[in-house]
Amino acid sequence: MALPPLDPDAAAIAAAMAGTPPMRERGITAIRDMLEEMPFPSGLPEMAETVDRAIPGPHGEIPLRSFRPNDESRAPVLVYFHGGGMCMGSNHSFEPLARNLAHHSGATVVSVDYRLAPEAPPPAQFDDAYTATAWVAEHAGELDVDPDRLVVLGDSAGGTLAAAVALAARDREGPGIFGQVLIYPGLDRDMGARSMTECADAPILGRDDVLYLNELADSGQGYPASPYRIPAYAADLSGLPPAIVVTGECDPIRDWGERYAERLRDAGVQTTLTRYPGSYHGFVKQFDLLARGRLALAETCALLRAKFAHPLPF
Repeated sequence: MALPPLDPDAAAIAAAMAGTPPMRERGITAIRDMLEEMPFPSGLPEMAETVDRAIPGPHGEIPLRSFRPNDESRAPVLVYFHGGGMCMGSNHSFEPLARNLAHHSGATVVSVDYRLAPEAPPPAQFDDAYTATAWVAEHAGELDVDPDRLVVLGDSAGGTLAAAVALAARDREGPGIFGQVLIYPGLDRDMGARSMTECADAPILGRDDVLYLNELADSGQGYPASPYRIPAYAADLSGLPPAIVVTGECDPIRDWGERYAERLRDAGVQTTLTRYPGSYHGFVKQFDLLARGRLALAETCALLRAKFAHPLPF
């Protein structure tokens, strides 16, 4: 199967990256360094307030960075989990996306610097994500946010965590989750999915890159069986909060997100699924370079604004 055609701006980036060794050859240290050293795009939106804090976690402090876009009291809140295959990324490297999520949605964004594999074996990433979500709900007054409009949101591996937190909150009668936003989420391990074959050699993230990151994320803990690590393994998706799912046509893990969205819909969960054509994995993070990334960011946040303005029980 051939890779679907990329948008012209995405194709130009892919051409410039031609010949870049796969992640396995570069190694996780080099990839982390490259991600953390990337300059911020110009013209990032100003925030009314940005605060760094650390909260107690199951194995030490969890750094949080909150972005308040305006002076609205009891604003809705997005608990944000960054991407990076569970192995890379930080509140710093994903700050441009977090700022834009706050700016376009009108919500306060609380970005979670969860521990990374392989240094922190699973379920460390989930434990930190769930702990942070519960803390935000419990400290809504201190944060001046509305706990009844708390959304979990993540891109790539962060989407995995957002879905897992939504599942666990339901199962454990934990914090109330108003909605879940899953942006090209890594929800499965099915390497036989059609998109995995069709987009095996996609730019940014190819099939072997997925395998490599999964190996690091597992950290010698064996093949994951818990739905809090692989949400697609959950037998029952009923009773979950409304979902917004975003996928890219040229992403090897496209089908993982889309199949999960279909299961949510079939379980009676209000679900919006949008596939963006001509887009590879990570296109929303590259909003400054890709027109489709800017569109996805604007449309996703517009949906959130509508849901915040018209809250309905689920």
